[in-house]
Amino acid sequence: MILDDLDFAGWRSLDVSTVRRLAEEVAGRVGGSVSEVGAGEHLGGVWHRVLIERGGQEFALIPGGRVTVGFDLDAWRPTPEQEADYAASVDAGFGYGPDLRAHLAQVLSPRRTVTVPTVLMAVEAEALTELPADTPDELAARGLRMPSADEWEHACGAGAGTLFRWGDACPFDRIPYGDRSGPQNDLNAFGLRIAHDTYSAELSQDSGAVHGGDGGESACGGYGTFLGWLPLATANRNPSMAELVYGEEGEDMWEDFSTRPVLPF
Repeated sequence: MILDDLDFAGWRSLDVSTVRRLAEEVAGRVGGSVSEVGAGEHLGGVWHRVLIERGGQEFALIPGGRVTVGFDLDAWRPTPEQEADYAASVDAGFGYGPDLRAHLAQVLSPRRTVTVPTVLMAVEAEALTELPADTPDELAARGLRMPSADEWEHACGAGAGTLFRWGDACPFDRIPYGDRSGPQNDLNAFGLRIAHDTYSAELSQDSGAVHGGDGGESACGGYGTFLGWLPLATANRNPSMAELVYGEEGEDMWEDFSTRPVLPF
């Protein structure tokens, strides 16, 4: 396989020597160096992880092509615990619908197939240093750009069709904030530290979406346990938070948001 043919569908079929060769080629193209080539288990099989360091910043290789993103609500079956917890949230005045499925239909992007490029994406999100409208130019001056919403979801879920990048379930004895033992603390399959803290709120090219967190709104607001975890759902677009940050009030709060730079090659 040559680098320009690399896509998500063939990623797991590669042997380690091919992955290492591709990693070195990517690093050469962007003027960086390979910091990690490893393998783990994901989606029931071997999964390769490649990290590239450039200019003191670490990026993960994200194979693209035709990929599936979003969440399939029709195929999903909530657990009784999830339904009961959401019902308690509704009783407390929270939620966007009478039941959990109706709420998720308001905040999650639908399951769909899209085409995304193979890119390098920053392992860590970085805080905005400019207004959201000025961030693309600031990143472009460094040879970077913001991810598209589809790229963000693909990079986060890494092909998993589950609600969260680690599965459909979340702990019910705590919320994510301050938790050091939950599944959100692990790097994802590509090696990204992503969807790990609801106090995070990442912007993409889509002004109607906020990814990976809600700036701590759910933790501070007492929304309930399941709604406390939901901002970490891979397909959560958090439309109300997006409306806030891109509206007039957002002019005073943009420094609380971040983005995850993409390095094209």
